Amino acid sequence: MIAFKHVTLRRGPRKLLEDVDLRLQAGQRVGIVGANGTGKSSLLAMMLGELAPDAGEIDIPASAEIATVRQHAPAGAQPAIEFVLDGDVELRAVESRLAEAEATGDGNAMAELHGRLAEIDGYAARARAARLLHGLGFAPSTHDAPLDDFSGGWRMRLNLAAALMRRCDLLLLDEPTNHLDMDAVFWLQEYLGAHPATLVVISHDRDFLDALATHTLHLEHGKAVLYTGNYSRFEMMRAEAKAQQQAAFENQQKKLNQLQGFVDRFRAQATKARQAQSKLKQMERMEKVEAAHWDTPFSFQFLKPDRLPDTLLRVDDADVGYGDEPLVADIKLRLIPGDRLAILGRNGAGKSTVMKLLAGELAPMGGEVQYDKYLNVGYFAQHQLEVLDDSASAAQHLQRQDPKASEQHIRDFLGGFDFRGDKALEPIGPFSGGEKARLALALVVHTQPNLLLLDEPTNHLDLDMRHALETALAGFTGAVVMIAHDRHLIDATCDQLWRVADGSLEPFDGDLDDYAKWISRQASAREGSDTKKTTAAGATGAANRRSSAEQRAKEKPLRNALKKAENEMERLAKQIDNVEAELSRPSVYENPTESARLSQEQARLRKQLNTAEATWMEHAEALDALQAETSAA
Repeated sequence: MIAFKHVTLRRGPRKLLEDVDLRLQAGQRVGIVGANGTGKSSLLAMMLGELAPDAGEIDIPASAEIATVRQHAPAGAQPAIEFVLDGDVELRAVESRLAEAEATGDGNAMAELHGRLAEIDGYAARARAARLLHGLGFAPSTHDAPLDDFSGGWRMRLNLAAALMRRCDLLLLDEPTNHLDMDAVFWLQEYLGAHPATLVVISHDRDFLDALATHTLHLEHGKAVLYTGNYSRFEMMRAEAKAQQQAAFENQQKKLNQLQGFVDRFRAQATKARQAQSKLKQMERMEKVEAAHWDTPFSFQFLKPDRLPDTLLRVDDADVGYGDEPLVADIKLRLIPGDRLAILGRNGAGKSTVMKLLAGELAPMGGEVQYDKYLNVGYFAQHQLEVLDDSASAAQHLQRQDPKASEQHIRDFLGGFDFRGDKALEPIGPFSGGEKARLALALVVHTQPNLLLLDEPTNHLDLDMRHALETALAGFTGAVVMIAHDRHLIDATCDQLWRVADGSLEPFDGDLDDYAKWISRQASAREGSDTKKTTAAGATGAANRRSSAEQRAKEKPLRNALKKAENEMERLAKQIDNVEAELSRPSVYENPTESARLSQEQARLRKQLNTAEATWMEHAEALDALQAETSAA
């Protein structure tokens, strides 16, 4: 169905992909994996026609319907469910033509279009859209709410729902689980497993890929290799291939050493000169086998805490939330060295709010939290990247945190996070999201915490870095409390599951498979309950609309500020795209002066974009807090 024919793609002077030649067949579910910067998103962009290869071509049938997730958050007064229905392009086209036929009284056209609606299951489209919204965590009461009522993360879920609504032959997804909680990830995994389209998905969630992928496409060093099987199967096959490559390399080196020894020994002897020349030509003709590189670029460990109190902190009947009403109440928890807790629950249930209580960023509204005097918290928050200084280097960040640290210590420590050589000294403004996330994590690790609070630490991290974090956590002697949608990381590092639901935090008796079953039972119960409530909801509709209008009036200033920041982000993103397009032109990257000027302009624009994103996030958090306060009330 999809053919890459000797495709090469450059970014400036660097080749992202080189001579890629592969075929993806209809019905396959392909997971694309590889380190950050290896060209995964660029590969999808070429499949969408948004990016042209520098050499070669990509063949996709012209008749193929392609669906993907929009990258920009939607806005406006359109109801959420209508936005999702817009994802079914043919449905909307048929509805529009049907409205025209009804207006003109064209009976033949109406009959034909009603027949087409039945063929595409158009009469059940609204129910299908509602199921998508429900599966992605939207309460039925929000389905008719305007887009502007939702925060950024929920709007990205709406983009995903609209993409899933479209009937397609090819579905392209780039990190679809990034804005989802674990509950929604379980649902999406099951939904995509039954989807009839060919699926190409980029993901750093190995459990998600294990459950879905029939094939794994690995990008490394400009090459793309397609393996049959899911991620775990790929890892095993790759390890076998690496072992074979290393054995071939060692055998070839042995042969080359023997040939070189003959040449060195007999080159000067006239009787053997011709044989020596023959050996040299044999060595030149030999196709060289490269050594297998096993090492990950990441290697770090948590520094030993100065002290490990018997009880790091104790929470007694604490309430926490915003405004006058708690979001999570009656919290009872004691953390000791060696504890490994994962907090589960839907987005908005209060997981991050509990984390802020443990970190001391939110005071309890009731009850008590006792922090040991030797407690040292390492807190990685969801928006940790926003507090970084784009004008400073990675080394400067660490030096500011620890002024007494030597330059060599800083260099060695940052090297474990793959900030080596000049990379450690460059301003971080142009860094990718993954690089900034690594730096933020490095700063947390360096504080020598005895309590580690990790709120979605794996966002932006590739699989190699996630594995390095997993390895480092295994040797950490303090306590860990984690919120993550990476099930493999939770399975590998946490031995206690706690669940935030219905305003309480309680231990969950079971593993993640049991949690997935519990989610499924809860979803079925909610669907039944929602059906019973539909009639009663109609009677109170007017009151709800008045309440919604009042809420929108309160939120309007924040939404206006969000819209302004979004427009600025979109403007800057377009300028960055234009600069990157210029940088990719041969006439530019062959001109060092012009290339340097454009690189500086790119860094300046990225810094402005980061500032705009930070402003947007600030307003989004304020809006989330206001909505949480209203919800609690």
